Amino acid sequence: MSDTRNHRGPAPEDAALFAPGQWPTLRRAAEELVWLLDRGYALRSATELVGNRHALTARQRLALTRCVCPGIARRRRQQTEVPPAALRGQELWLDGFNVLTALEAALAGGVVLLGCDGCCRDLASVYARHHEVAETAPALELLGAALQNWGVRRCRWWLDRPVSNSGRLQRRLLELAAARGWDWSVDLVFNPDKVLAESEQIVATTDSVILDRCRRWFNLVRWVIAGHIPRAWVVDLGVAPVSEGERREPV
Repeated sequence: MSDTRNHRGPAPEDAALFAPGQWPTLRRAAEELVWLLDRGYALRSATELVGNRHALTARQRLALTRCVCPGIARRRRQQTEVPPAALRGQELWLDGFNVLTALEAALAGGVVLLGCDGCCRDLASVYARHHEVAETAPALELLGAALQNWGVRRCRWWLDRPVSNSGRLQRRLLELAAARGWDWSVDLVFNPDKVLAESEQIVATTDSVILDRCRRWFNLVRWVIAGHIPRAWVVDLGVAPVSEGERREPV
């Protein structure tokens, strides 16, 4: 069955599942999950243990898995993250569907999860198919304006070839870039994760697999939300303390 949604907004149950009253329980669960991961527990079994203890729904458990990582991974991600000033005159490689879907969700009022590594992630990920929604065009315009403001020399998008409509999005991106005078290129490959993880360029993604392997990354989704989507529904489930003197956070 084709996806006919016009927005990438919240699920009907999200208003109750992620209401402010739920945050203390979700944060405690996140803390416990990180504790277990730091002691070698597998994510799946640890999530089941913590989820059962706090009677969390499947969607709340999914949110936890998107927000947590072991301490060693968090520290590495902090060390390899670059600030906006580092983008000037540089080429930026984008994890296309990852970045675009998160911004579409933020614009549509969907849940945006702020995790312990400082990344903003959505609950509306793309798997086998992507289709344009009402927020696609505004998200692309925001991205283009932000990248131009930061002085990015060239933007290279990487899209998953197996995802349905990836070719259509490629054409959409190239047409928009030509109309706006942006230096964008778009590559369709079977495994963008491998390409991005091994790149010498700065990459923009919230994908944990890439973040744990790449040389340098920029927290693009979080910075765009902070600067351009003030009404985004951000649910802060981060559990890692930030010491005084560390870099300024966007949100």
